[in-house]
Amino acid sequence: MTVNGNSAQGHAAPTINDVASLAGVSKKTVSRFINNSPMMSEATREKVSVAIDTLGYVPNPQARALALRRNFMIALLHDNPNAKTVVNFQKGVLSAIRDTELALAVRPVDRESPDLLADVESFLTKQRPLGVLILPPISERSDLVELCQRLEVNYVRIGSTPLDTSEHCVASNDRQIVCKMVGALIRAGHQRIGFVRGPEGFRSPIEREGGFMDALSAANIEFDPDLIYRGNYRFESGVLAGQQLLNRETRPTAIFVSNDEMAAGVLHVAHELGIRVPGDLELLGFDDTGTASYVWPPLTTVHWPIEEMGRLAALKLVPEFVGDGAENEDLNAVIVPSHIVERSSAKLNLKDAKLL
Repeated sequence: MTVNGNSAQGHAAPTINDVASLAGVSKKTVSRFINNSPMMSEATREKVSVAIDTLGYVPNPQARALALRRNFMIALLHDNPNAKTVVNFQKGVLSAIRDTELALAVRPVDRESPDLLADVESFLTKQRPLGVLILPPISERSDLVELCQRLEVNYVRIGSTPLDTSEHCVASNDRQIVCKMVGALIRAGHQRIGFVRGPEGFRSPIEREGGFMDALSAANIEFDPDLIYRGNYRFESGVLAGQQLLNRETRPTAIFVSNDEMAAGVLHVAHELGIRVPGDLELLGFDDTGTASYVWPPLTTVHWPIEEMGRLAALKLVPEFVGDGAENEDLNAVIVPSHIVERSSAKLNLKDAKLL
């Protein structure tokens, strides 16, 4: 038996031309099938599929990359001090592309560098990814988005609040969920509540502080500026925050901390000072990283859905490659909602708690 002159038992591998000839379609149609293009009928799709199976044709990724003028790779750009955030986001991305031929390239950058844009442009030009995922805080830079647009590289921005149109953005609802959690703390009887903020240069500290202030305002509680401490999302700054807030003559009865790493630092100081958590102090975190479960007592915290955000972002970035993985997803969705995880460090009154 021969197909286009090639022996079925010979050594020559079938080509895209062989598939097109057997299916009775053009080479371009076969290419569309391989790239999961929606621009073909089911009947045509079936003919091409049968031809590929009959011939045992395996698409050449280098040839496809040349035709698309892109590599079969998506890139993750980040400058984030929390390694767990990056790792968990990667998990979500990899779960979305697991059954595809796509690869993930992780590119750390320095947001303080004057050469950041030049470095990213060089990377995108040389590597030619299908698209880029951009983590905060650099996802908030309009010049980086403009660079992607100029290079015609698709992108999705990640944030603690919507940063772009739905096809280019995935966000969490930080302000609303913090307001809900602190409001529940107030309903549990707390009036004097400390707050440990995140670092400058991030949108998440602004959103989380906004939620904290919204909860106080809704309860007509005047905020004491002496009860705020600016941290940097690292354990050591949580220790400093704990030393400042817990050594006050009139210390807070509860503290909301903008991430779990810093909350662990506050908890460390509480143990050193003999302050019982809970009992003398209720302590709240944010992120729901492994830290929240490992410390004692385990932290009541917000589950920040960074892994789920990574999955949705990847599906939005390359829907034509993830196929069945995206068919049950709402790719127009922007917000991936967070939720409260109540553990031992604080007991909340979540009855009737609502997002504002």
